[in-house]
Amino acid sequence: MPRPSARGGLHDPVADQVETTLFRALAVLRVVVAVYVVALGVSRWRELDHPVVGWVVLGVIVAWTGTAAWLYDAPGRRGLPLLVVDFLVAALALLSTPYVQSDAMLERHASTMPSFWVITAVLAWAVARGWGWGLGAALVMTLLDLSVHTSPNGTTWGNIFLLLLAAGIVGYSSSLIREATEARAEAERIAAVLSERARLARAVHDGVLQVLALMQRRGLELGGEAAELGRLAGDQEAALRALVQGDVLPARSAVAAGAAGERDLVASLSRLASRTVTVSGPAGQVLLAEHLVRELTAVARACLDNVARHVGPDARAWVLVELVGDTVVLTVRDEGPGIPVGRLEQARDEGRLGVSESVRGRMAALGGTAALVTAPGQGTAWELCVVASRTDAGVHSK
Repeated sequence: MPRPSARGGLHDPVADQVETTLFRALAVLRVVVAVYVVALGVSRWRELDHPVVGWVVLGVIVAWTGTAAWLYDAPGRRGLPLLVVDFLVAALALLSTPYVQSDAMLERHASTMPSFWVITAVLAWAVARGWGWGLGAALVMTLLDLSVHTSPNGTTWGNIFLLLLAAGIVGYSSSLIREATEARAEAERIAAVLSERARLARAVHDGVLQVLALMQRRGLELGGEAAELGRLAGDQEAALRALVQGDVLPARSAVAAGAAGERDLVASLSRLASRTVTVSGPAGQVLLAEHLVRELTAVARACLDNVARHVGPDARAWVLVELVGDTVVLTVRDEGPGIPVGRLEQARDEGRLGVSESVRGRMAALGGTAALVTAPGQGTAWELCVVASRTDAGVHSK
């Protein structure tokens, strides 16, 4: 079960794995620096005013190095208490310097008792909480370091600068690594979902959907009770097709979320599909500005409403999305009786503005065009075009 996050919610297992790797690298740094501190302490123990306390401090450093490496290795233990205790151990080791070291050591600005070992506690905050908390921990440790130096020199300020720089870089880099790993894991998950869904869709299409389509067609041809069974088969075909595509649409939307304010036009139009409406588009995505996708979907819905109203609820219709250079071409056609010459003008004169406002008006507002191709007995086809690179239309495509 995912552990509770300090930032709220639940931790992603992928993020925990990235964090574990970073803390293991930090554990190696702890060991290396601890070895250096012990060697430094052994080389100057005769200069200490209180050597026994000095050996105790070194023992605590060694013991806590092993303990911290073990504690930080488990995601469930990397909470605020461990970070605070880790920082306090480093801070107390640093504050012991004026008591343990001799006046001569303090006057020549000798390294503090923990020396560079204090940086590991600061970097733990940077890895766990990001660069902001890392810099905060570095600033507090800086103030403590200044409190044990009576007159800081160039070396002191140089060490402080390196501490702040390391905290900021490590915190920022760990955040970037975590985000990149999570994004890759999400992309792999979406790819796996799409692949499995496509496999299932092929299997269903080759079997169940074809049988249902055959039942619908034969039932309507036979008429009577068979026609009713045919209509029921058509409804089940549409429901099953929607179920097969149901998980693909959220996955497509998740992939499209990489660009703010963009949506996939094909995914939006696919929600208009039914047993009488077929939606087709490119194999990839057609990413456009969100408001443009919303308007084009509304235009297509208006065209389909006209088909249902004037041709009949069982009339077949097709919606096709194409990319021609920078132009998005949306075609909506049916196989109805067509529109007689002059019928649209008559409807406009009678105050019925569905076609002129819902279709042509919307397309004009988007800077696009709406062309109607129709003739008696030859059905109706709307060809809706908009240039995807028009900045004044707020369009952005990939």
